[in-house]
Amino acid sequence: MDTENPTLLHRRRRRFRLEMNGTTLKTYACITMVFYTASMSVIQNGMIHVNEYTAQELSDALSADPDLMMLSGWASVFQLIGGLAVPVFAFLLVEGFLHTASFRRYLLTMLGFAVLSEVPYDLAMGDVLWNMSSQNPLFTLVISLIMLYALRMFSARKGIATRVVQAMIVLAAILWCTLLSTGFGLCTVLLTAVYYLAYEKNGVKVLLGCAISAMYVTGPLSGYALWNYTGQRGWNKNKYLFYAFYPIHLLVLGLAAHMMAGA
Repeated sequence: MDTENPTLLHRRRRRFRLEMNGTTLKTYACITMVFYTASMSVIQNGMIHVNEYTAQELSDALSADPDLMMLSGWASVFQLIGGLAVPVFAFLLVEGFLHTASFRRYLLTMLGFAVLSEVPYDLAMGDVLWNMSSQNPLFTLVISLIMLYALRMFSARKGIATRVVQAMIVLAAILWCTLLSTGFGLCTVLLTAVYYLAYEKNGVKVLLGCAISAMYVTGPLSGYALWNYTGQRGWNKNKYLFYAFYPIHLLVLGLAAHMMAGA
C-alpha cells in the first residue's frame, strides 16, 4: 500500500485551510449585512408592506396568501444570514481599537459615519426619513469603542475591585445602547467586551463569542471565520471604503424599497 509523504500531506492540508485577514472579514461582514438590510427594507417594506398592517392583520394576510407567506419565509432566511455579521463587526472593532494609531481619529470617523448613516437607515428600516425611536448599529459601535477605552484604563490592574469596575463599564455601555435603542446593542457590547478582555486567549474568546452571538441563531457560525483570522490587515488602500459602504447600501436598498412600496 502506498503512503503519502508526510510533508506533502501537511502542505495539502494547509492549502485547504481557511485563512481570513482583515479585508476578508470586512468583506464577509458586509455581504452578510446586505442580506439583513434586504430582508428589512426590500422584502418587508417594499414587497410585503408590513407597515400597512397591524400584527393581527399581518398574521391573517400571511395565512390567506401563500405568496406573502413565501416572502415572509425568505425575509426570515435573509435575517438569519445577516446574523452572521454581528460577531465579525464586534471582532473587527476590537482589532481596530488595538491597532489604531489614533483613538480620537478612529472614534470621530466612526461617529461621523454613524451620523451620516442615520437618514439612510431610517429610510431602509422604516421607509421614513427621520425616526428617533431607534438608531443605526454604528452608534452601538461608537458606544462599544468608548467602552473599550474605559476598559483599557483598568487593564493593567488586577483584583476583584478591577473586575467589578470593568463589569460596571460594560453594564453602562449596555444601558446607553438600550436608552438610545441602537441596533444590535446588547449582543455587540457583550461580544466586544469578551473579544477585548480575552484577547490573548483565542479559544476562550471564540467559544464565549459563539455563546453570546447565539442571540442571533446563526451568529456562532462566524466563530469559524474568527478562529482562522491570521492577524493580517489585508488590502487597505482606501480604509474608508468599508465605512462608506454602510450608508450607501442602506440608501440604495431603502430607495428601492420605497419605489416598490409606491408602485
